Amino acid sequence: MEPKQHWNNIYQTKDPTELSWFQPSLTKSLAMIESAKVGADAEIIDVGGGASTLVDDLLARGFQHLTVLDISEQALDRTRQRLGSRADEVN
Repeated sequence: MEPKQHWNNIYQTKDPTELSWFQPSLTKSLAMIESAKVGADAEIIDVGGGASTLVDDLLARGFQHLTVLDISEQALDRTRQRLGSRADEVN
């Protein structure tokens, strides 16, 4: 199975909370971003973001230029659905 198929299958068949790497809040990532002292206009990309909630937390903190990149379209679809109308604010 190709990597793209593999990851799409995972996100098609499992809820993100069932995945061993799931974290309800990415406190370490948020702390690293805060320690970098970047403004809300900083461009941030979450590589391999999957269905991560990091983008939710960054939007809530006022960040404006966010991108989530992942090989799995299924994971990105889950993030879009979770964000609702706020998904339009993310690349």
